[in-house]
Amino acid sequence: MGTVGYSGTSAAESAARPWRAPRATGPLDHTMSLPGSKSLTARELILSALAAEPTRIRRPLHSRDSRLMIDALRALGVGIDDVPGDGDFGPDLLVTPGTLAGPATIDGGLAGTVLRFIAPVAALATGDIQVDGDEAARRRPMRPVIDSIRRLGVDVEDDDGRIPFRVQGNGRVTGGELEIDASESSQFVSALLLAAPRFERGLTLRHVGSRLPSQPHIEMTLACLRARGIVAQTLEPGRWRVEPGPIRGGDVEIEPDLSNAAPFLAAALVAGGRVSITGWPTSTTQVGDSLRDLLPRYGAEVRLDGDVLTVSAPGLAAGRLPVVDLDLSEGGELAPTIAALAALGSGPAELDGIGHLRGHETDRLVALALDLEAIGVASTILDDGLLVLTDSSNDLHGALWQCFADHRMATTGALLGLAIDGIELDDVATTSKTLPEFPALWEALAASGSRP
Repeated sequence: MGTVGYSGTSAAESAARPWRAPRATGPLDHTMSLPGSKSLTARELILSALAAEPTRIRRPLHSRDSRLMIDALRALGVGIDDVPGDGDFGPDLLVTPGTLAGPATIDGGLAGTVLRFIAPVAALATGDIQVDGDEAARRRPMRPVIDSIRRLGVDVEDDDGRIPFRVQGNGRVTGGELEIDASESSQFVSALLLAAPRFERGLTLRHVGSRLPSQPHIEMTLACLRARGIVAQTLEPGRWRVEPGPIRGGDVEIEPDLSNAAPFLAAALVAGGRVSITGWPTSTTQVGDSLRDLLPRYGAEVRLDGDVLTVSAPGLAAGRLPVVDLDLSEGGELAPTIAALAALGSGPAELDGIGHLRGHETDRLVALALDLEAIGVASTILDDGLLVLTDSSNDLHGALWQCFADHRMATTGALLGLAIDGIELDDVATTSKTLPEFPALWEALAASGSRP
């Protein structure tokens, strides 16, 4: 196995023309590592910025999203420096808390994590904080977190519940009790819980909406808080309490991104053979760990030996994949990868619990329907999901796969390209959002299945 090191530019260098997804002509035989978790890196950067002492973040993710978060925190007065580390994908980060203050202008790009997490942090700063992002980000819902910090007594001006918005903080937030409708994203809950130790009275937060997607991400947030010495707990379903108190610094190690592992592990189901990922945690709050239960339903053998997760499968040489109907309400970020497996199935499959994906980097339900249709697979968009109308008679064929500025749409197209000749991604550079090394990592994976 060759090592693909940190570059931060490999995807961007591939953006000048459509990127042809490589075809695997034989079973895969590949072992690899992955960069750090986007979700954990974002949470640990926020907690490090609010901590009472410096923090060293080991093996963080270096990507567009993490760079935007770093730049946002630096703009507020936090010191963040690269320091040598032992990871394959870039340096460690030394975070030195500072006095949060404006004036500052923050660019959140297309990163919902940055735009939502930074709002309560800005509320703890003094001065004028302007927050904006990419044009596409202006369609992403922000109202719950904006309205929440306003109800906590912070002066906020916004554009009808979306970006751009302006926070005029006075350096303190009283906290107390608050209700929020987080039906569109669990990030609204996490954003407030992460800042809550710095609120004078902490925070008791209650969700009042009809649904709560991606709940494991809230458990991740609570676990990160507890690891920093904060009392943080679920009082009852949909109700949380974070006590005020100093946030510890020290050393924090970031796990590999298990959701980014999804297309690589699913590749064994498509091309056949074996894919192993090193550094897999034995215990984690990442939703990507559910792949260990999901992929066997499609015929894979999954084995965890120490910290190496291996997926083996016969691939499509043994015929179309099984039909699997799934509720992905707790793992919506895996839905694009699962939709690709459904497209290679032997009959219609329903993916449910993912209506909230309409508010991600793009409307992922519409994007998936359009791209699947382009390669010969019909689908129906449901109120809360997607029905993939495939069967063994489908004539799957190559086409231009639109990425819609969405990293998970890009990796889904690459996954299907292992089995379908002629799939070209119009913007593989969008993978730099969470995995800048994706083109090189993917080509190495596909090459392990190439036969002369």
